[in-house]
Amino acid sequence: MVNRRRFLTLGSLAGLLPSLSFSRSRSNFTGNIDSPPVPQALNQNPLPIGPPPSGPLVISTWKQPKANAAAQAVLDKGGSALDAVEAGVRIPEADPDDMSVGYGGRPDRDGHVTLDACIMDEKGNAGSVTFLEHIMHPISVARAVMEKTPHVMLSGEGALQFALAQGFKKEKMLTAKAEKEWKEWLKTAKYKPIANIERHDTIGMLAIDAKGNISGACTTSGLAYKMRGRVGDSPIIGAGLFVDNEIGGACATGLGELVMRTCGSFLVVELMRQGRTPQQACEEAALRIVNKQEFKDIQVGFLAINKQGEHGAFSIQPGFNITLSKNNRTEVTDAKSYLK
Repeated sequence: MVNRRRFLTLGSLAGLLPSLSFSRSRSNFTGNIDSPPVPQALNQNPLPIGPPPSGPLVISTWKQPKANAAAQAVLDKGGSALDAVEAGVRIPEADPDDMSVGYGGRPDRDGHVTLDACIMDEKGNAGSVTFLEHIMHPISVARAVMEKTPHVMLSGEGALQFALAQGFKKEKMLTAKAEKEWKEWLKTAKYKPIANIERHDTIGMLAIDAKGNISGACTTSGLAYKMRGRVGDSPIIGAGLFVDNEIGGACATGLGELVMRTCGSFLVVELMRQGRTPQQACEEAALRIVNKQEFKDIQVGFLAINKQGEHGAFSIQPGFNITLSKNNRTEVTDAKSYLK
């Protein structure tokens, strides 16, 4: 039973409720009484419906015309962005002359070629493999993780066991050329990442298909002569790659440790959600690193597209370039950079 004092107290509070509600309604509150205010930035750019005005496109980090051509061929036949990015990055994965991705990649300090890759589709599904050995196409293993397991990431021996169970062939990934360079490095065994020393160390690729869907892929053999077991940003969803089909997609290249510390690709997409253009988002993400990390002689680059088909790219050091394919034309351009 409610006593007289408690009854009077409750009655007094009830009398205040109308004035409290009135006061809130005259502030910047825009929803109903049960909903939190909606951040203004989310309302700046209404989400487009249907395919982007620019049509299908493929964009990748560094000079990758062959990879773009393979991806574009899929889109030209009406294929999905997911199929396109997988087909595209498989090209450098199998190229022994590309010594920073897949077969022919430079080994770790112990002479082992270890591979990292991830893939993400328009529905937000993702798959990843890290510290994978002996498999020519880690990107396809990553897709199998996404589509055939309840997990996002498999690593090391477990990733290899899964790949073999899926029918992937075990192969020797260390080429004679890469082995010769590694043995030469062993004479001094000095390890220091240097900006653009390999011209690139990853391929990140984003695509928009005829339906306007966005997917992305990222694959690498990682830093040359790294410590055994080291994994960079490339296979990490939100670091080396992130896709949100309502907003856009982003990928990163360069020294992965700096990208992981800032959740770089996720940051770029979220900045686009708040109204930045792809170019503005890439620049702001790079400045987060510049303002908080030691970046002398270190390269990081970001690449992004939005739902409208606009793109942007930015790096810390000069020398980062991108490959764009759309409207039956492929062009390699240099990205803007923080340092000149």
